[in-house]
Amino acid sequence: MQVDSTAIRKIRYDDSHGKLFVTFIDGDRYVYVGVPGEVHRSFMGADSKGAFFAKKIRDHYPYNKL
Repeated sequence: MQVDSTAIRKIRYDDSHGKLFVTFIDGDRYVYVGVPGEVHRSFMGADSKGAFFAKKIRDHYPYNKL
């Protein structure tokens, strides 16, 4: 889903596998593994997606660059 953010372009979540897909403004794409649904919902509802990502997702979950 496209989001209104200066840092993040798209966020997609695979609930059945707990995978969070994040596409940044520069086009880089990452998948974060083991992300709970509540974290995804809070991320989507955050006023600042970039700040939420930096505080609650980056460095908290394993990831791979796609």
